[in-house]
Order: sequence, then C-alpha cells, then structure tokens
Amino acid sequence: MPNSSGNGNIIVERTRTVAKSSFAICRVSLGRRLIDSMRCGASSRRHRRSSSVTTSQETLKQQHKSRLDAENLDLCTSPKQGRFGNHENAFTQRNASDGEGFSAALTQKPANDCKSTSHTRASDDLDWKQLVECLRNGSKDQWRCRSERMKQEITITEERNEIQEVEKKIKAFNELQTTAQSLQFGNNSVQQKAAQDVRRLTKDDAEARVTLAMLGAIPPLVGMLDCSETAMHISVLFALLNLAIGNDLNKAAIVKSGAVHKMVMLLQGSNESVREAVVANFLSLSALDVNKPVIGSSGAIPFLVNIMQHGSIQGRKDALRALYNLSICHANVELIVDTCVVEFLLDMIEDVDVSEKVLGMLSNLAATEAGREAIGKANEAFPILIDVLNWVDAPKCQEKAAYILMIMAHNSWSHRRAMVEAGIVSTLLEVTLLGSTLAQKRASRIIECIREDKKRRTSPISAPIISQHTDMETVNNGENGGNMSEERKVVKRLVQQSLQHNMQRIIKRANLPQDFVPSDHLKSLTATSSSKSLPF
Repeated sequence: MPNSSGNGNIIVERTRTVAKSSFAICRVSLGRRLIDSMRCGASSRRHRRSSSVTTSQETLKQQHKSRLDAENLDLCTSPKQGRFGNHENAFTQRNASDGEGFSAALTQKPANDCKSTSHTRASDDLDWKQLVECLRNGSKDQWRCRSERMKQEITITEERNEIQEVEKKIKAFNELQTTAQSLQFGNNSVQQKAAQDVRRLTKDDAEARVTLAMLGAIPPLVGMLDCSETAMHISVLFALLNLAIGNDLNKAAIVKSGAVHKMVMLLQGSNESVREAVVANFLSLSALDVNKPVIGSSGAIPFLVNIMQHGSIQGRKDALRALYNLSICHANVELIVDTCVVEFLLDMIEDVDVSEKVLGMLSNLAATEAGREAIGKANEAFPILIDVLNWVDAPKCQEKAAYILMIMAHNSWSHRRAMVEAGIVSTLLEVTLLGSTLAQKRASRIIECIREDKKRRTSPISAPIISQHTDMETVNNGENGGNMSEERKVVKRLVQQSLQHNMQRIIKRANLPQDFVPSDHLKSLTATSSSKSLPF
C-alpha cells in the first residue's frame, strides 16, 4: 500500500512537471509570436488574426489542462494496482507523446506563423496594389466616359443653338420681306405701318438695313414724302434716318432717289417736328462726301442757318453739325458766307457746349478767300479769337483759334495789323509758354509773321513795298525826320507790357511776396527793351 501511494505521488509530480513545461513552452511561443508580429509590422487585420490564434491556443491549453486533471483524478482514486499500472503506463506514454506533440506544435507554430504572416502581407500588398490599379483604371474610364458625354452634350447644345439661330434669321427675313412688299404694294395706311416697321426693325440692326435696301425699300419710302399727311412724313423721315445710320451705300441711295429736294420742300412747312426730322436726315446724309455738294446746291443751307438761329435746342445742334459737314466742301463755303452767318458764329463761341464745333466751322471757312474776307469784316472777330487763345483748359478750342489767326495773319497784312492792335502779341507769348504743343507751334508762326512786317518797315529794301500804303509812307517820313511812328510806339508799348506780364508770372512761380518790387536794373531792362527781345 505504501508503494502504491508513492507511485501515485510520483505520477502527480510528473504530471505537474509536464504541465509546467507545457505552460513555459506556451509562454515562450507566445513571446516569440509577439516579437515576430512587432518585427513584421503587421496591420490591424493581422493583429486580429494573431489574437484569434492566441485565443485558439488558450482554448487548447484549457482543454489539455482539463484532460490532465481528469486523468490525474482517475489515477488517484483507482483501488487496483494492475489497473493503476496500466493507467500509469498508458498515461505516461500518452503524456509523453502528447507533451512532445504539443511542445513541437508550439515550437513550430511561430515559424510557420511568421512565414504565413509575411506571405499574407505580401499577398495583401499585392491585393492592395491591384485594387488601387483597378480603381485608377476605373476612374480613368469613368472620367473618359464623363468627358465624352459632356462633349456630346455640348455638341448637341451647339447644334440646337445653331438651329434656333437659323430659324430666327429665317423668321426675321420673312418679316423684312413682308415689310418691303407692304411698302411697294400697300395703300396709305399699310405703307405708313410698314414705314413704322422699318424704323423699328432698323433701329439697332445693321443687317436689317442692308437687307431692306436690297429688297428695294428705299425708293417707295422716298416716294411717300410726296404725301400731304404729317404723320406719314414723320414715319418716313425717321425710317430713312435709321436706314442711313452707319451705311454709306444707303446714304448714297437715298440721295440718288431724289430725297434731298423733297426734304427741302418739307423745310418750308411750319411743322416743327417735320423740320427737325429733316435736319436730322441732312446731318446724316451730309457725312458722306459725295452728298455734300448735292445738299449744298439744293438750297438747304439757308434753311439750316435759319433753324440754327431760331430752332429748338436739338434742332440748333443738328443744324450746326450739318453746316459743319457741308463747310468741308469748298463749293459750299460761299453759300454759307452769303447767309451772313459768320457774326452769329462768333457770338456762339461763348457757348461752351458748341464752341469747339463753331471754331471748327470757322476754320473751314478760313480755308477759302471768301471765308477769310467774311471773318476779317466781322465786328470784334479778332478780339474774340484772341480771347479764345487764353482758354488753357480747352486745348482743342485754343488750337483751332490759333489756326484761324495763323491763316488770317499769313494771307493779309491788314489782318496782321488788326491783330496787333487787338493786343495779340502778349497773348501769343503766353501761349508759347503755357499752350498745348500744337497751339505753341501756331502761335510761333503768327509771331514770325509779325516780325517779318517789322523787318520790312525798318529795312531800306522794303521801302518801295511800304510806300504802296499811305500809312507806311507816314511811318517812313516820321523815321527820316527823327520822330517815332505811332506803329512803333504801339509795338514798343506792347512789348513792355508783355515783359512786365512775364516778370509777374516769374515772380508768382518763384513764390515771392506779392509786394515784391523789381530792382532798378530790371526796370531799366523792361523800359529800354525793344521788339528785338521777342523770343521768336
């Protein structure tokens, strides 16, 4: 009996030793597995796989421990030695085999797991690359399909727009064709309605102007001016006005159709609206050079001058611009001068809104002999033009006034003398300093003309030329007698005034006090300076 108990204790100790060794092996294998997983840098999915493997190992350990406990309990409670011996031998053999198999499985598991982990990672990387490539190819195909779809939609939209544009043009052409037919074959009411349609359709459409002219709408409109109804006249005049806007061919066609003489007849009427409509048409038609002599010779100029003097505000502006266009043609200048409009134009210079256009018209008149003579005979012509030279804030007006004075001074000695008497020298000196570039050049030319006159009066070579005038003979007699002529006194006085004026401007620019008194030396310079001190 003691032997059996000792053997039982030995078996229990062996069982405990095997269990401890198996637990130690399990712990080592688990440590190795954790180290391998950390070295391999497994992802969260592989962590979950390793945790499942750990759970399965724990389950195996629990099952193995329970089995050992059950067998150990059977061995301890068995009363028969033979049976115990059989159990011992069987348990020992099975325990050894199980322990070796379990330990071998645990020792071999980490290596297999590491290999499988690396293989799994490689396969996962391969799957991920394939997935990215598939997504990339799929996105490319998707974007390609989308771009092709967008191109198709754009093409369809463009074709639809083109179809709509063609339909719109066809509809507009049909309307224009119907309007032209109504002008040609309709009665008075239908023609008046058609004229109103022409005015509406051609207001902002350049193609409609060309199309209606090609459809023959201009001759019927011009023929409708013979009607006695005022409403018809207004509709036709504004229809012709819109047809002529920005289209030189239509302007020439309207004049060739005989519209100018019929419009002049309408100017003789008393209706103000019709007169303003006619003036607006003359303004548009006179922009074409071919029409200028036709309108001028038709007798329209006196009516335009009358409207410019006594018409409404808009009528006066349109008449002035129409006369400006007509004055470009030299054949019309004499017709304009015969209306005695020059003095009225000089009075209009004070109006800032039309001063530039008035000076432009006077420039056109000064280009001819008749125009220069009319300007020279006008009262206060030179003082008004000299005053315009002081308009520093209006360089265009300043340049045109200088142009008129330059032409007048270049062509007539009497005009130069009148300019000097009006005090042009000091103004010209100021323009050469403060005027625009073009105004400075023209002012210098005028000063040169005045200096030439002085040289001719003082040189003996010019005595025969000067002797042709009574006043100049008096000048020469005065000079030979030792006395200074009146002309030279005037020039000297003007030069002194100019120098004093320039000195004041220099003092003002130098920011000197207003009560600054020039030295005696400067006073002597200004007192003894002659015309030779002029800058030109």
